[in-house]
Amino acid sequence: MIRHPGKSLIQLLRPEKIKRIKLANAPVVCKATGADIYGERRGEPALDVGTRLKTVRIMHNLSQRELAKRAGVTNSTISMIEKNSVSPSVSSLKKVLDGIPMSLVTFFSVEMDEYGYEPVVYRSEELPAMIMDKIQIKVIGQHKANRAMAFMDECYPPGSDTGEEMLCHEGEEAGIIIEGQLELTVGKDVYLLNPGDSYYFDSNRPHRFCNPSNDKKCRLISCTTPGNF
Repeated sequence: MIRHPGKSLIQLLRPEKIKRIKLANAPVVCKATGADIYGERRGEPALDVGTRLKTVRIMHNLSQRELAKRAGVTNSTISMIEKNSVSPSVSSLKKVLDGIPMSLVTFFSVEMDEYGYEPVVYRSEELPAMIMDKIQIKVIGQHKANRAMAFMDECYPPGSDTGEEMLCHEGEEAGIIIEGQLELTVGKDVYLLNPGDSYYFDSNRPHRFCNPSNDKKCRLISCTTPGNF
């Protein structure tokens, strides 16, 4: 979990404070004992990955051992993520969530409106930020029901990447570089993209994203299908 100057991404709560969240289209009352589980929206802090993972694991009646077995990772991996001892990469977190199963977007979703109102326009300050191993992803229309695509504003800090393990899933994805450079690996091919360059490929081809710069961030606008990535 990264921190921006002057802005905390984790809000400490009083012990045993009760919060209501919405995951997988079901309202759930959970007990938060260390950090706020709400996303960075309208002044709220970004999601605490460790607390959220523990919450959804318990929701699905899974022990750390069972989730680790399903995901193909060690018990200590689940434990360290839940304690926020480590910050998982995008690919590592997705691998763990596949053991539930649950998509990344669902994992980071929070309840927006109790009456089910779906906005048409999303202001910059209203977009919740998903932060995974320093990479910040904002999903436009994240809470829209039955989304057919995931339209995202992504920011990769210098030297960050989606993890050593290649991503591979159903659907298609495309994107255009807005700022900085992006190193894109698809299969055995590696491409270096500059501002204005774009990509489009089938997501079932193993792929990986990386910012090769040591001092400049990379920002891109991307889209993937289906919408539950």
